[in-house]
Amino acid sequence: MRYGLTIIVMTVLLTKLNAQLTVAKIIGHDMVLQQGQPLPVWGQAKAGGVITVRFKKQQQETTADGSGNWKIVLKPEKASFEPAVLDIRSGHETIRLQNILVGEVWLCSGQSNMEFAMRKIGKLQPPPGAHWPVDELETAHNAHIRIFLVERKKMAPDSTHSGWNVAEGTALRSFSAAGYFFAKELQAKLKVPVGVISAAIPGSRIEPWMPREAFITLEFFREQKDSTHKIDGDPGKFYTTMIEPLIPFALKGFLWYQGESNCFLNERLQYSYKMKALINYWRKQWNNKQLPFYYVQIAPYYYSKATDRPYTVYSEPEFWEAQAAVLKMPHTAMISTLDLNDDPADLHPVNKWDLGKRLAGTALSATYKVSTVAAMGPVFKSAVKKGNTFVIDFDHKGKGLMSKDGTTLQGFEVENEKGVYTKAAAFIKDNKVWVHAAGVTAPQAVRYAWREDAPPALYNKDGLPALPFRTDDELKETFKEQ
Repeated sequence: MRYGLTIIVMTVLLTKLNAQLTVAKIIGHDMVLQQGQPLPVWGQAKAGGVITVRFKKQQQETTADGSGNWKIVLKPEKASFEPAVLDIRSGHETIRLQNILVGEVWLCSGQSNMEFAMRKIGKLQPPPGAHWPVDELETAHNAHIRIFLVERKKMAPDSTHSGWNVAEGTALRSFSAAGYFFAKELQAKLKVPVGVISAAIPGSRIEPWMPREAFITLEFFREQKDSTHKIDGDPGKFYTTMIEPLIPFALKGFLWYQGESNCFLNERLQYSYKMKALINYWRKQWNNKQLPFYYVQIAPYYYSKATDRPYTVYSEPEFWEAQAAVLKMPHTAMISTLDLNDDPADLHPVNKWDLGKRLAGTALSATYKVSTVAAMGPVFKSAVKKGNTFVIDFDHKGKGLMSKDGTTLQGFEVENEKGVYTKAAAFIKDNKVWVHAAGVTAPQAVRYAWREDAPPALYNKDGLPALPFRTDDELKETFKEQ
């Protein structure tokens, strides 16, 4: 047995000593490199071998370590539409990567609504008068938008250096619709190349997207008081195969659309902390605590009609509340989908173009500071009681609050002294919402859009719907940013 083990060890060592020059899978032809940031380039070569990297006017050298690993960090470059070559050499081996641009790069991840592919858009029948981009696959020919689809079993280095593609044709058919429409809007507004990396798995919970060590950095998961503090769900399963191979490729930020699988488990506060663990860990791996993390409110859906768990029409709003609690973390924003699902019986709303545009709008406002549009819809800020009336104020009011149809606001309810909610009248005055209910002389709390199929009514004048809320939100106080 020991003799056999010695042979295996010697074989591994000889393989490393004679390793072929390779680069990480994410580094390849047609890629976009992030402007204005140091640019890591890494891979493997013969142990002790000298590696030279040339890009534009830069040239740097390094030596592979005893395991054959090497990394060079190029200096920041300015955005450029001019295709460039990345030349990597070691001894007699050369890798020449063609058609490389410099611009903005984002990583989008999550489950099926982020994975939702562009090919599904072309199968839609738009309503009369609607301007849905069902022909996008035929009209998309922008060479300045590049896409990279992370495939779990194809992230090891290979000799093709493929993976990045211009956002068109067959490659675009399989790519994230939300990610593509985000890139399209961003490129149109910023006038620089845009690259988007999609790493998403349908049905995935949040746990597999980070290793176990990400959880135990938080006191919440070290307490183990009850089942809500447990760490399960295959931690690290997708992180290891789909996220780790991307590190430390230079990024501008993260886009996240996930939560349905955890909502089906009736999670609340624990999901808030799982998101916190994910955000902290990803930022740590990319060595940047300020990387934007913009995420999507899961779409309205009839969870209450599921038969295997005790859901109610309030189960999803309670999960929205858990998502919204994470807004206490810096450099985050949540994009509302309250008005983007015409059929709550469908867990996968088809309108990914408006979703992508909203994500882009958030980036343009909060990250790039080139837009005066609000970064997100109105978010509950405070409630002041004046007699039998609540005066509600909001963050992210943008150009001002408005009702969707210009009339009295719908969807507001007031809790009376017996703990019963009743329909309330609401109107906008002094850029705040005033709420009262007939017959309720001692109102205790207010809630808005507090059911899984609630139609949106309150918007800001930038066209973004308010997030559902209740004024007696205990999660907001329970969840700790630090």
